[in-house]
Amino acid sequence: MAEEKKEAPPLQRVLVVSAHPDDPEFGFGATVAKFARDGAEVFYCVVTDGSQGGEDPHVPDEELTATRYQEQRCAAAKLGVADITFLGFRDGYVEADVELRKAITADIRRRKPDLVLTHAPVRMLVTQGIGGFHPDHLAVGEATLRAVYPDARNPRAYRELLAEGLEPHKVREVWLPGFTEADHFVEVTPELLDLKIEAILCHKSQFQKPGIEDGAPAKWIRDRAKAMGEKGGFEYAEGFRRLETA
Repeated sequence: MAEEKKEAPPLQRVLVVSAHPDDPEFGFGATVAKFARDGAEVFYCVVTDGSQGGEDPHVPDEELTATRYQEQRCAAAKLGVADITFLGFRDGYVEADVELRKAITADIRRRKPDLVLTHAPVRMLVTQGIGGFHPDHLAVGEATLRAVYPDARNPRAYRELLAEGLEPHKVREVWLPGFTEADHFVEVTPELLDLKIEAILCHKSQFQKPGIEDGAPAKWIRDRAKAMGEKGGFEYAEGFRRLETA
């Protein structure tokens, strides 16, 4: 008789690793809110300082970074996020190198997540166009996958982290934005969708650009959630490519 497969315990600790302030809300906002409401602890790790997310070259980088970090705190609070790590890498200059892998590994070991949400490290130009795949997103997605496996679980990787009390940790799952290849769908209620949009609109500095009208993201977010919901059998959904890693 085949051994009955035990049901996995619920995902109680979630880490979102994103390139820029506002990426967590655009990519995962409703799912983050759902996890938080269901009692999970959700943490953010934001890699860059966000200093290229503006149109005026005369604004000092430090000023824009401070603004974007505060906007990120506002958005995270609306969704129920427990805490944020800002790594402070220079916006637009991110590479999936050992320095970034180590920084993300440290945060994984610190937060000990069951689940990591991050960017897809691949381009799909035929279906998405170039705008959906910022180089920082690709680098952060790749560095995060490398940090999940093998770095975070390997006691011989970055052994100096052991001296900081950061013991190896195995992440159980990684979810990447599904785009056209989603195989896991999270149902998004209208209330959660409204909350996602409200959190996105905390990032006011990103909607003060030429050609962007007040509230412009709302329609795009609703249309995208509806299209993903149709694929998953819901009215609205966020879709992911799910990787079991433990």
